[in-house]
Amino acid sequence: MSDNGSSLPEGRYGPAATRGSRRWRRWAYGLIALLAAGGAAFLGYSNLGTEPITAERVAFSEQSDNSMEITIRVTRNEPEQPAVCIVRVRDETGGEGGRKEVYVPPVSEDGGNDTVVTTTVRSARPPVTADSYACSYTVPEYLVPAEPERRNDGE
Repeated sequence: MSDNGSSLPEGRYGPAATRGSRRWRRWAYGLIALLAAGGAAFLGYSNLGTEPITAERVAFSEQSDNSMEITIRVTRNEPEQPAVCIVRVRDETGGEGGRKEVYVPPVSEDGGNDTVVTTTVRSARPPVTADSYACSYTVPEYLVPAEPERRNDGE
């Protein structure tokens, strides 16, 4: 006694779903998927997009048994803002022998986006290489050079 119709016994399977509730679920799941994809795209862009400030090692040379001179080229998307970069030296085991924060001064509007900075980093062990670690626009106050005092001779 099988019924070839499309309806099932209501007591066993519950009431039949209405067509409108399926459509609402599809729209809701589609909206959730769209929001999740948008969030993933935003996170991917913010984490994998271009960095606002980068440093590239141009040259390094050993100065003595415990120090090394390093030259870096800093590229910024806002060159009129000061920046700070951390440079470090490594010993023959690859361990960090020393590091230093370097102030990167702002440049004029006509100066371009690149600034070349040279500094000497002291090391606890004989260094074999030097590189840049990171850069930021958040410059600690102790790195900012003091402005010269202005004299007012008119008084």
